[in-house]
Amino acid sequence: MTAPSSPPDVLRAPLVVEFPFTRSLGPVQSAFLTGLREGVVLGVRTAGGAVVVPPVEYDPVTAEEIRDLVEVAATGTVTTWAWNPAPRPNQPLDTPFAWVLVTLDGADTAILHALDAPGPEAVRTGMRVRVRWAADRIGAITDIACFEPHDGAAPTGDAAGAVPHDGVFADAVTGIVAEARLDYTYSPGRAQTAYIGGLAERKTIGERCPSCHKVYVPPRGACPTCGVATTDRVEVGPAGTVTTFCIVNIKAKNLDIEVPYVYAHIALDGAGLALHGRIGGIPYDQVRMGLRVEPVWSDDGGHPDHYRPTGEPDADYDAYKELI
Repeated sequence: MTAPSSPPDVLRAPLVVEFPFTRSLGPVQSAFLTGLREGVVLGVRTAGGAVVVPPVEYDPVTAEEIRDLVEVAATGTVTTWAWNPAPRPNQPLDTPFAWVLVTLDGADTAILHALDAPGPEAVRTGMRVRVRWAADRIGAITDIACFEPHDGAAPTGDAAGAVPHDGVFADAVTGIVAEARLDYTYSPGRAQTAYIGGLAERKTIGERCPSCHKVYVPPRGACPTCGVATTDRVEVGPAGTVTTFCIVNIKAKNLDIEVPYVYAHIALDGAGLALHGRIGGIPYDQVRMGLRVEPVWSDDGGHPDHYRPTGEPDADYDAYKELI
């Protein structure tokens, strides 16, 4: 069945992709972050004698585990820099600043952070800087609010060396949550705009390749195999066949679905590849390859909330094996 070919206006919408990653810390990283909370900068000494700041857990040359912690100074020297005239949200400073690599006194490697400076003319390679500590420190890299210019000269002799440290602090930091977030404006393009418009009418619209005749759902605008544009729009489904599936046992944040549940690849009738969707209306341990399903639309009608069994006999394996 061929759908109307007149395309709607191409859609655009703000999109946020975020993934807060929870990580437990080993003894080296735990000591480093706890030290920042206490106003102490720790590094680690490698088998070759180099002092690495921030510390690593394995020697970058020998790959051996290292735990020889040392304390370095909160002052250092800029080795290279780049000016940031337009800070983005959640960057260290909300006014223009320089990104700098700073080799702290006693260290052999540089640490990346922000330098608070009035303008690029005030920044130079070789300038002396010092840590500006955050007012409230929690055991995170943000405990270093930024670097700031420092008038003191670089230490010499024994004063320039790192001091051994046992890495022991009260109430050590043992885990962190790393916030990863990307904000951007997404445009689905001509093909997927038509696909989204079809969903609003409870239709699933794909596009057929004029060369190999495979129907892509969701459509991509071009056939990745033949490299030609796909312009012939085709309505597929609504029913389909489960090709493969997995059982989800971990509850996702902000997703009001009780575990366990099943997520499956579903080959809609007439489609040349499977799309994914949640299976409902059946116990999770009864979902199987070949199960015939149909969409249950969301309350707003904008997309299938999940797929449920149609009651038809299971599809023969040969009917969908090429779509696995």
